[in-house]
Amino acid sequence: MDLRASTSDDGTAIRGLLQDSRLPVDDLGTTVVDFIVAVEDATLAGVVGIERFGDSGLLRSLAVRADRRGHGIGERLVDALEAQASTHGLRQLVLLTETAAPFFARCGYVEIARDQAPAAVRGSAEFRTLCPASALCMIKPLESVP
Repeated sequence: MDLRASTSDDGTAIRGLLQDSRLPVDDLGTTVVDFIVAVEDATLAGVVGIERFGDSGLLRSLAVRADRRGHGIGERLVDALEAQASTHGLRQLVLLTETAAPFFARCGYVEIARDQAPAAVRGSAEFRTLCPASALCMIKPLESVP
């Protein structure tokens, strides 16, 4: 399996996987989201995205193809995204989830009240309109990379 930054050629497959996983896609044409993809045998197996807000990032759109779940792809994608975020000077990652809180807790994220998220992140479309108020907010501080 290869992990790499997405290209414009990946757009349709990313959108399809996110829709299959019931994740928001409505803002993808208007919001700058950087994606990392997991590719196996020339097929998209998983994806994770990040929106940057100053020294904070919004981890979003983690999805793994149903037949590839349970093989560590999600963990590898999150690890790669965290490493990339640290390299780019981000100090923390924030996310919203309705279904994956136990997974993210295993990855070191802790639940916080939505109003404790950085103001810029709270202003994102994902916080304001795309994710329901019932979604849990989680955060993880990142170690800086010199």
